[in-house]
Amino acid sequence: MKILVTGGAGYIGSHTCLELLNENYEVVVLDNLSNSFEDSLTRVKNITGKSLDFYHADLLDKEQIVKIFSENKIDAVIHFAGLKAVGESVSIPLKYFHNNITGTLNLLEVMNDFNVKNIVFSSSATVYGDPASLPIKEDFPLSATNPYGRTKLMIEEILEDLFRSDQNWNIALLRYFNPVGAHESGLIGEDPFDIPNNLVPFISKVAIGSLPELSVFGNDYNTSDGTGIRDYIHVVDLALGHIKTLPKLFTNPGVVIYNLGTGIGYSVLEMINGFKEQSGKDIPYKIVDRRPGDIAACWADPKKAKKDLNWEANKTLADMCKDTWNWQKKNPNGYRESNREN
Repeated sequence: MKILVTGGAGYIGSHTCLELLNENYEVVVLDNLSNSFEDSLTRVKNITGKSLDFYHADLLDKEQIVKIFSENKIDAVIHFAGLKAVGESVSIPLKYFHNNITGTLNLLEVMNDFNVKNIVFSSSATVYGDPASLPIKEDFPLSATNPYGRTKLMIEEILEDLFRSDQNWNIALLRYFNPVGAHESGLIGEDPFDIPNNLVPFISKVAIGSLPELSVFGNDYNTSDGTGIRDYIHVVDLALGHIKTLPKLFTNPGVVIYNLGTGIGYSVLEMINGFKEQSGKDIPYKIVDRRPGDIAACWADPKKAKKDLNWEANKTLADMCKDTWNWQKKNPNGYRESNREN
């Protein structure tokens, strides 16, 4: 069975490609490398001892998508590709809407033309907006507090409308919470271009000495220590969630929606302390103003995924911090060839 993974050279994409190969799926990757490195896929092949096909292509170029479907008999698509920085989306919303939504429409049109109607969509907990209560269940009201989240919500609505128009489609909407960690080999991990937008890669850059200190965005939230609380999930657990979802897709379920999280919320300060414990490094930080679009607390109720998919997150906070540090230590400059030390 052949799976097309859009954005497959990225952080979550590369880990998912690895687990797909481990489960003997054939893998085709489409990625424009705008925020990723092809070297991640070379390392995936080295870890698994298996091959995959890579196309350096962009979903905004429909002809490139047609070429991939013409050259491969695709059975299903896992759709990761998209811009994903909350703060940046507030600054340049039009770029986010154009890239994420137009790219997805192009993909869906080509899938339809080739009669490939199975898709797993990489959605986000941001579609819940600022939830009225916790933990968050899949049937909670949906909204968005920033343009990035709005693109995820709009794509979910597009996919649901698509199913209403043609019930041959099988669509899984996976709402991720906060992916962290790295593969235990330390060979693949998160390597953001420029300064990281997310907490854990920023902490690890401070620990390795690449950045002087961490900015903690607000300590006046209504939480245990005043800092924001999130549900952090190990990226390998998250990747395995996709592997568990594919068989469900092939039972013709229509549209299914699952939270992928641990069900546990950790504050920013708890994450800093957990990382200090695993790395043995000091993490200097300063308190700064809240970021626009951020909410106080967010964590999942993941019971539905356990019941329907037999999936649950198994890795602990210590695992998340340990594996992140192992990746960062072995790759102080990420995938950048000229400075590699591993």
